[in-house]
Amino acid sequence: DYVVTPSGSCTGAVREQHTRIAERYGSKQLVAGTKKTTAKTLDFSEFIVDVMGTYDVGAFFPHRVTYHSTCHSRRFIKVGDRPTDLLKAVDGLELVELENVEECCGFGGTFAVKNADTSAAMVSDKVRHIKDTQAEYVTAGDSSCLMNIGGAMSRQYTGIRAIHMAEILASTRENPWTPESAAYTKEKML
Repeated sequence: DYVVTPSGSCTGAVREQHTRIAERYGSKQLVAGTKKTTAKTLDFSEFIVDVMGTYDVGAFFPHRVTYHSTCHSRRFIKVGDRPTDLLKAVDGLELVELENVEECCGFGGTFAVKNADTSAAMVSDKVRHIKDTQAEYVTAGDSSCLMNIGGAMSRQYTGIRAIHMAEILASTRENPWTPESAAYTKEKML
């Protein structure tokens, strides 16, 4: 019924590019298929709020967290306040506002490779703002941004962890998220 992605950039690519590519290089049947798929492709936060009809998924995450609003989520797919509203409903979570939240982290796919110095300066600014919040965790709805920010924070020895919003929403009192459980999951997946 739905295609749900844990990444604003992936959702944006499906919605913005797949039909155009099919129109340019494919058949009428492929165009029809991409339009059908595009119409039912949702970001993780859109699915929870708009389809499941809830903000409170029963999560428990007793930590100080700041939210990075990713460019694709904000500009292309326009998730609005859904992610922060979901985080505000998490039991125990203290959500702290990130200064200049609208600024890019500098990843942007090939942008980080083609413009490495500019990208490094952008993520350095982002990390400075994250550190200013005194958060334990930074979260977002896009793994590529979290990888970029998390890598920069690790190189700067900030002690702040980057964690996907889905991991926070999956954490409960009975089954809390820990760095060890995340490592186990990643190891198990490999």
